[in-house]
Amino acid sequence: QETRRRVQQRFRRDDGVIVVATIAFGMGIDKPDVRFVAHLDLPKSLEAYYQETGRAGLADVVQQNSFIAGSDSSAEHKRVDQIKLDAILGYAEASDCRRRILLNYFGEESQACGNCDTCLTPPEMWDATIASQKALSAVVRTGQRFGAGHIISVLRGERTPRMESLGHDQLPTFGVGDDLSADEWRGVIRQLVARGVLHPDPTAMGALQLTEAANPILKGTATVELRRTLPKAAADRSKRTSRSAGPAANVSSEDQALFEALRAVRKELAEADGVPAFVVLADKSLREIAATRPRTLEQLLEVNGIGPVKAERYGSQFLAVVAEE
Repeated sequence: QETRRRVQQRFRRDDGVIVVATIAFGMGIDKPDVRFVAHLDLPKSLEAYYQETGRAGLADVVQQNSFIAGSDSSAEHKRVDQIKLDAILGYAEASDCRRRILLNYFGEESQACGNCDTCLTPPEMWDATIASQKALSAVVRTGQRFGAGHIISVLRGERTPRMESLGHDQLPTFGVGDDLSADEWRGVIRQLVARGVLHPDPTAMGALQLTEAANPILKGTATVELRRTLPKAAADRSKRTSRSAGPAANVSSEDQALFEALRAVRKELAEADGVPAFVVLADKSLREIAATRPRTLEQLLEVNGIGPVKAERYGSQFLAVVAEE
């Protein structure tokens, strides 16, 4: 208990703290400045995600489907669990604001938050209709008995002893997708699963099978727009950038020094009051102070997140930092 209390205090008050814990750790903690949450396992539903608050791999989907299929629950209960799983998959692959999608799931309307990954870096979309047709055709021509790995090998024309023994190197779809990398094909298949076009059968080692939603795509009466999957080199660069981008990611180079000075003062004030830093002022407010450089309490009150109480309690300290800049 003492270790937990100490870790929890550091998590609430300090900057740059990484905590590895079970989902129970965050229960009851109201801390809005968490930069990133990584889930080891795929949440079972948006309700679970909402409480735990990534992207899941196809293996997670197969595993969760297997859990649902193998449970002793009634058919109706399994149907509800499947709907919830489909919702979390759709959320993971969404191109719209994640906060808006999440609140809409619970029946609430919301504007785009401007802070989630899809708001800050809108995903590039592309017309994946032909690619989807190729993938679906490969699934059909291999008998809907194989997982994503084999389907991708067929599409990319990877000639292996197993491929030849199965005769799949003779299929019309063999090699028709060599214009996309294996990672890009994984992105296509993962998103088709998330959209309910493909279904990994848990009773057949995750073999991909077509759903009714695939018919109009194969017939050419429906188009498919998917998120662009970054080539591996670009994805690695993106990960390095996101790791190095802390709360000052949206601060201009001219305002960087002032922003860091404001954060240092905020930390001192928070420690003196025995409260988390965000209780004093949010990063968003500090960024606005750094950008607008208010000189008086009246000007400070125009900053988002600063009311009369905070201006009276902390205003002079922050204005002193701006004056020294």
